Amino acid sequence: MSDPTHGPRRRTVLTTASGTAAALALTGAPAMAVPRHSPVAADRAAAEQPYRWRTVTIGGTGFLTGVLFHPAVKGLAYARTDIGGAYRWDDAAQRWTPLTDHLGWDDYHLLGVEAMAVDPNQPDRLYLALGAYTQSWAGNGAVLRSTDRGATWSRTALPVKLGGNEDGRGAGERLLVDPRDGDTLYLGTRHDGLLKSTDRGASWATAAFPAAAGASGQGITFLVAAGRVVYAGWGDGGGALYRTSDGVAWEAVPGQPSGASARVPIRAAFDANALSLYVTYANAPGPNNQTDGSVHRLDTATGVWSEVTPVRPSGGDAFGYGGVAVDARVPGTVVVSTNNRWGPVDTLYRSTDGGGSWASLKDTAALDIRETPYLGWGATPKFGWWIQAVAIDPYDSKHLVYGTGATLFATRDLVRWAPWIRGLEESAVRQLVSPATGAASLLSGLGDIGVMYHESLTVSPSRGMATNPVFGSATGLALATLKPSYVVRTGWGDHGNGASSTDGGQSWRPFAGQPAIASTAPGPIAVSADGATLLWSFVHWDGTRHPGFRSTDGGAGWSEVATFPRGAVPVADPVDPRRFYVYDTDAGAVYRSTDAGATFVRGAGGLPSGDVQFRIAAAPGRTGDLWLSAKWNGLFRSTDGGGSFTKVTSCRASYALGFGRAAPGAAYPAVFQTGATEDFVGVYRSDDAGAGWIRINDDAHQWGWTGEVIAGDPRVHGRVYLGTNGRGIQYGDPV
Repeated sequence: MSDPTHGPRRRTVLTTASGTAAALALTGAPAMAVPRHSPVAADRAAAEQPYRWRTVTIGGTGFLTGVLFHPAVKGLAYARTDIGGAYRWDDAAQRWTPLTDHLGWDDYHLLGVEAMAVDPNQPDRLYLALGAYTQSWAGNGAVLRSTDRGATWSRTALPVKLGGNEDGRGAGERLLVDPRDGDTLYLGTRHDGLLKSTDRGASWATAAFPAAAGASGQGITFLVAAGRVVYAGWGDGGGALYRTSDGVAWEAVPGQPSGASARVPIRAAFDANALSLYVTYANAPGPNNQTDGSVHRLDTATGVWSEVTPVRPSGGDAFGYGGVAVDARVPGTVVVSTNNRWGPVDTLYRSTDGGGSWASLKDTAALDIRETPYLGWGATPKFGWWIQAVAIDPYDSKHLVYGTGATLFATRDLVRWAPWIRGLEESAVRQLVSPATGAASLLSGLGDIGVMYHESLTVSPSRGMATNPVFGSATGLALATLKPSYVVRTGWGDHGNGASSTDGGQSWRPFAGQPAIASTAPGPIAVSADGATLLWSFVHWDGTRHPGFRSTDGGAGWSEVATFPRGAVPVADPVDPRRFYVYDTDAGAVYRSTDAGATFVRGAGGLPSGDVQFRIAAAPGRTGDLWLSAKWNGLFRSTDGGGSFTKVTSCRASYALGFGRAAPGAAYPAVFQTGATEDFVGVYRSDDAGAGWIRINDDAHQWGWTGEVIAGDPRVHGRVYLGTNGRGIQYGDPV
C-alpha cells in the first residue's frame, strides 16, 4: 500500500460505531507530533457539511484472518481482517458493523488486526490488538478496549510493533483474557515475547516467557485457555507448545509433536466436554508457502498426545493445516482446515469422534454465491483458499463459518454454503471512474480482484472480476470522455494484461497485442477523449520505471514513446483528443503532447519533485485545465495546458483529487479531494473552483489511508466516491 507517513497529521479521536464522536481519553496514546514536511498554512479553515457515508457493496474482497463467536451470547460474533479493521455481527440487522472506521491517517497501520479477545464472563468487553507491520518504518501497535462491544473505545499505545498484515496473520488468537481473572490479559508478540496486563488492557508490561524471539517474526502464534490452564504456541523454531497454570511460570508441554511438519503451531481449540486440546501445525506460518502440516490432539487430563491428521500432505498435494474449531455442544466434534492447497483446493475436514475419522466438507458442498457473484470467476466457484479462520457457533452445531482470501462462508446444514459478508468490505481501491452516462454508477479498479462494474451501489456487481481477461490487481482504468462507451483497463490478467470495452465496461476483450514489458510491469493507462489513442505506462513491482507505449489501433500494435517520462501516469485531455499530459516527478515538470501522444515536450517546471505519487487531474469539459496534487507541498492549478501553474492558497496539502457535478447555479464542477486546509487530513469539497473548501467527512469516518483515489459523481451534485486501502469504496451524500 501507499505509505502516508509524511505530511499533515490527522486529528485522533475516539468514536462510536454509530458515528457519534466520543469524548474519551486516549489512555497511553502518544502526543501528536509536528509533520516532518510542514506545508504553508491555509488562508482560512474549512467549513463542514454533514454527510451520510456508506460502503459500496461488493462483498468481502479481502483476507478474513479471524472469526470469534462469544461463548455466552447467542448471535454475537466478531471478525478481523489483515488491512480492513474489525467487525461485529449485528444479529438483528443481519449484517456486520465496522468497529475501527474512526482510525485515521496517523493510525492507518492499525487497521491490520493482529488479534481479538472477548471476556467469557463479561459479554460487553472486547479487546483488539492492532498493528499491521513490524518493520523499522512502521508505527507501534495499540490495544483498543471496549465495555460496550466496540461501540466506543479506550486506547493504549504499545511499546512494540505487531504484524497483522504479515506472514502468520492467519494464526492466533494471540490475545487472551485470563480464565482465572477477567482483569488480566495476555498478548503474544512476534519479536517481543509475552506482554501482560492486570488492569483490563489499560497498561502492559513484559512477562516472563521461556522462549527467546528469533528472526522469523512469528513469536507467540496463539494463546488459548483450556480450563484454568493457558497454552501458548511458539513459531520461532521447534514447533514448541508451552503452558502455565498460574499465569507466572511456563513450561514446555511434555510429549508434544516434533518433526518437520510441526515447526509452526498455527491455531488451537479446546473441547471442554472431552478435555481435548487440538493443535494444527504447518511448516510455514502461512498463508503462503505451506507444503506440509499435521493435526494433533492432547488429552489434557492424562497428558497423552495423539496424531489425528485427516490427510497427510504429499508430493503433488502439498499443503499445511490452519484453522481449528470445536463444537461446544457435542463432545468430540472438531473441524480443521487445510491451507495453501492449490491442487485439489482447500477444504474443511470434520470429525465427530475426536479425530478418529474425518469427512471432507468440500466434497458435499453446494456453494451459493448469488449475493457475491464476483466469486464465480473460472469454471466453477472455489470452496476457498487461505483458510485459516474457522469457527463453530456455540449455540448451533451446524452453523460453521470459515474465512478465505476473499470472503467469509457460512453454512447452517453443513451442505449449503453462502457468503456471510453483508456490511464487510475489505478491498484496496486503486482506480475509480464515475461515468456521466450509461447504466453504471461507478467503475472501480481494485487490488487482488480486478475491475468491477457497479450498476448498483448496494448490490454486489453481477459483472465482478471483469472477465476476459480475469484480473487480479488492476493497475489502470480510463474512459474516453467523448465516447464514454469505450473503456480500457490494465492489470495482472490471465489472458493478457490489458483489455477494452465498447459497452461502458459491461463486457471486455483483451488487447490483441501488448508490449513485452506488459507481462511483468503493467502500469496505468490513458485513453484519448475520442478513444482513438492509448498511452500505457509501465512500472515494475520493485519500482523500476520503463518507457511508455502508444497504440492507435485499439491495442493491437504498440510503439515506444521516447519522450514519455518513464513510469509516469498519463492523463488525457477530456475535450481535445490530441492532448495528453504527464507529470515527471523526478524533474518536477509537466510534459504535454499535442499530437495524440506521439511526442511530449516539457511544459511548466520548478514544481514539487521526488514523489511518484504526485498526480495530475484534468477538469471535465475543459481543455488544459489541470490540477496537481503534491501532497504536503500543496495544490497547484494550470489553465493553459500545463504551461504554468499557480498554487491554490486555500489548500494546505492535497493527496487525491477528482471532480463531480457542479453545484446548482455554479459554472465549475465540484472539486473533491483528500487533503488538508488545516493541520489534519480530511475529505473536502469545493463548489467554487478551489477558492474555499467544505470538510465532508467526520471523525467517525476516516478509514485509515484514503490518499489513493477520489471521484465525484457527474450526475449527482455532492456525491463522492472515496477509495480506501482496506475498507473498500466509501460513498457519501450531503445530508
